[in-house]
Amino acid sequence: MLQSSHVCHSAFKDKCSTLCATNGDTALAARDYDKAIALYSAAIDLGSVTHTIFVNRCKANTDKGVWEEALLDAQKPSSYIGYQLKHAACYGAQRFDEAIDAFNSMLSKLDDASESHIRNLRKQYISSFEAEDVIRVFVDAQLENAPLRLIDTTIGLLCDREAQITAFKTSTEYKELLLSVMKHLDSRKEHIGEVVEKYFRCVMLSHRWDTAESPLHEIQGKIVYELRPIGGIVKLQLFCKFACDAGYRWAWMDTCCIDKANNVELHESINSMFVWYHHSALTIVYLSDVPPSSKSGALAKSVWNKRGWTFQELMASKRVLFYQKDWTLYLNDRSPNHKDSNAIMEELADATGIDREALVAFHPGTRNVRKTLQWASSRITTRQEDIAYSLFGVFRVRPGVDYGEKKQNALGRLLQAIIAQSGDITALDWVGRPSEFNSCLPAKISSYKAPPYTCPSLSTEELCKAVSLLRKSGAAQLASKLYSKLDSLHAPRFAHQRLHLPCIAFRVTEIRRKSHQDQDTCVTYEVKADGLRDLLITTEKELMPASHTRVTPFLLIRPWDHGLLELPDDVHSVSNWTPPGSPTDVSPGGSSGEHGLVDSERALRLIARLGQPFSAFLLKLERRREYRRVASDRCIVAQFKDTTCVHDMPEVRTLEIL
Repeated sequence: MLQSSHVCHSAFKDKCSTLCATNGDTALAARDYDKAIALYSAAIDLGSVTHTIFVNRCKANTDKGVWEEALLDAQKPSSYIGYQLKHAACYGAQRFDEAIDAFNSMLSKLDDASESHIRNLRKQYISSFEAEDVIRVFVDAQLENAPLRLIDTTIGLLCDREAQITAFKTSTEYKELLLSVMKHLDSRKEHIGEVVEKYFRCVMLSHRWDTAESPLHEIQGKIVYELRPIGGIVKLQLFCKFACDAGYRWAWMDTCCIDKANNVELHESINSMFVWYHHSALTIVYLSDVPPSSKSGALAKSVWNKRGWTFQELMASKRVLFYQKDWTLYLNDRSPNHKDSNAIMEELADATGIDREALVAFHPGTRNVRKTLQWASSRITTRQEDIAYSLFGVFRVRPGVDYGEKKQNALGRLLQAIIAQSGDITALDWVGRPSEFNSCLPAKISSYKAPPYTCPSLSTEELCKAVSLLRKSGAAQLASKLYSKLDSLHAPRFAHQRLHLPCIAFRVTEIRRKSHQDQDTCVTYEVKADGLRDLLITTEKELMPASHTRVTPFLLIRPWDHGLLELPDDVHSVSNWTPPGSPTDVSPGGSSGEHGLVDSERALRLIARLGQPFSAFLLKLERRREYRRVASDRCIVAQFKDTTCVHDMPEVRTLEIL
């Protein structure tokens, strides 16, 4: 009787337990977590301690956010599901290290499972070690364009590259990302990039150096915010505080974030600085000489606009904010990017002469070389070589850093690299004193202040008329030969500070000192040259004794610009051009037909353009076949006497200029 009663009681408990578990499942599906937890707990109290009930109560506690309770239930199942639940509970409790350990344990259980379908679940995940390697690729890519040392604004410590990475690995962002990558590798690569970029984004400072700036050794290993607020430390502290308050963990200031005693680091920093500013999240420009509440125009007067390094910093940065002396926004402009402010950009464009489009979105490189040199021509630097070094990134050249070489050599090597890389001869267009590096280059960057000479362009009607006259004179074949000769010229190049310059050369036949001149530093000469109209040249250099007039060791040259040649793809419709009327309208190779027509027409158009006034150089023969440029205080403008006489065209040469 007692045994029968016990059996009935046990069956009743099992039935109640099953009912509780079933109703718990229903409540869990309906997201009624409190009810589900209560029902699963009742089922357990009634003796049902199955794996499934603990799993489901753990899920309910996890979804409800009761992490500690969920963790207790997660300990019960010993299969991979238990570790999966523990991972979810630890993740929810933001105990990320434990969550990562639990996930790795789950992967081990999957690897060791006897059932193939369970082992196959492992394929959708990767281990923490594999995930770390995936993330490191994105970190390395991000830091490739970032400064070597940065200040952690949250704690005020200067960190090198490894310290930055270590800080990231101990951060909540990294651990969350690691778990995300472990679970969803194939679909999370874009997310990885976003997290890494946000964490490592940095703020750069652009400013004028004061006399009491703090170098690296004065702040290394110290908390910036705890340093005595004197001199440049105040600026550093406020800069870091502004960056931190704006949500940026990393900040860079050139006074203290470069080890200037380390030549390798110093050189890398100079070569990379444009890239660092360009890839920064924000550049803060601190105007120490602009008083609080200044009106429009104060920025234009700031010394910041005259410094060499700030030119690069302004052009490189995509997002900029200008701050006054008291660290308030200039003009109280609260837009997120002052490069989008019409008032501020117009003021900067007027003050610097830089095109507004370039101020907003400058593209580094060797396009528009002469214009960029003109923008930089009024800048000054404390160290004389920096006037050149500060432009390395602007032109995307890396000639190397060599402090002590002096300004002329540094500028010469910069211009040499620009010409070698681009073939652009506009860097040779300047007035002033020649460089000791090479006579075709200026001694100072200020020689580019004057705008270059712009050759007048022919209208379509004028070009048609000139070509027609040339064709009637029977010049097509000779024009084609000249075109081919010019087309075969190599780009200008430097070798051992000597410029090998392709050009059209004109022999100077007579130089006469102009009479009745005041005793000034410059002398004006009347110059005659084969094939050119007579012209005047003013220079400091004494070209000849006053008693002499006839001269032979001088040349006037037109540096050759391959841009004057029309490539076949550049030729527009030839329907407006008169068809050839004689056998002389053939290609240089002697063939006739459409191809010959295009070549001869292109050659005739070149001759017509060559007839326009051009900027010329005066060269003096030094020894054998070596020449030296004679500098002028203004552009030398020359012009052909008559371009219809193609048989009198001057010779095409490549000259070696010292």
